[in-house]
Amino acid sequence: MSTTNHTAGHSHVFLGDGHARNERKVWAVIALTVAMMGIEIVAGTVYGSMALVADGLHMSTHAAAMLIAGLAYGFARRHAQNPRFTFGTGKLGDLAAFASAVILALIALFIAYESALRLASPVPISFGQAIGVAVGGLVVNLASAWLLKDDHHGHGHHGHDGHDHNGAAGHAGGRDNNLRAAYLHVLADAMTSMLAIAALALGSLYGWIWLDPAMGIVGALVIARWSWGLVRDAGAVLLDYVPEGEDLPNEIREAIETGGDRITDLHVWQVGPGHHAAIVSIATERPLPLSAYRAKLAHIHDLSHLTVEVDAGRVAA
Repeated sequence: MSTTNHTAGHSHVFLGDGHARNERKVWAVIALTVAMMGIEIVAGTVYGSMALVADGLHMSTHAAAMLIAGLAYGFARRHAQNPRFTFGTGKLGDLAAFASAVILALIALFIAYESALRLASPVPISFGQAIGVAVGGLVVNLASAWLLKDDHHGHGHHGHDGHDHNGAAGHAGGRDNNLRAAYLHVLADAMTSMLAIAALALGSLYGWIWLDPAMGIVGALVIARWSWGLVRDAGAVLLDYVPEGEDLPNEIREAIETGGDRITDLHVWQVGPGHHAAIVSIATERPLPLSAYRAKLAHIHDLSHLTVEVDAGRVAA
């Protein structure tokens, strides 16, 4: 006999605990970036400074990438109760993060290409003006990074019984990859500004024009590494990959496999930041009420959606 437990009418809202807060942060940074971008482009056009115009256009690429994050937060929030999203919209942020990571990789490729061209064919640099632009961009990016830094560690998690559970769950799924993507964009911009300031300062002192594009290549390599890390982590969530450090499957087995009960099939996947779903198939000669199996797993904080299937009358070999 096979019996499945699914509670009718239960919620499928699996947004992260800081969803609303992170959405506000991203839109604040977008506003700050767009304002600085507009000032640089207008000032560069009025005063004939291509350095200002170029930096403003460069900021526009990061603004566009962060716009993906902002729109993803809004869409996930508005459609969180839409039944057509079978397991909610919690993973939409990971989809947006994956797209942002691809854009980040393209930015790294563009910086490396431009830097290689400058190494092959050096051009005169207006050091004073370029340093001023880099310092202004650095201030804006540091302020943006401060806004986006996720220092909220004390999350309260929701158990599959619908109640709040507070405490450290120790699972890897609580990270908001959408916020992380926006943070990496402004961090990448801040790093390129710092490298540019160092290269321009040394170049103005010693005439090392080659140092500016060389620093550009170094920055491109670092940004590409960040992009790969984001692609790997967001892609893993989208493909329902269970990370090596994720102990949730073992916790479920330890809780269920007592008194002759054995798990014959187990599926665990992330449905949102700090939220996991599981399908547990149990073989047993002495079946317990379904509520008893759910009670055994109630202490697992990140387990937000649970389906239990009991195959009575046999024990797994």
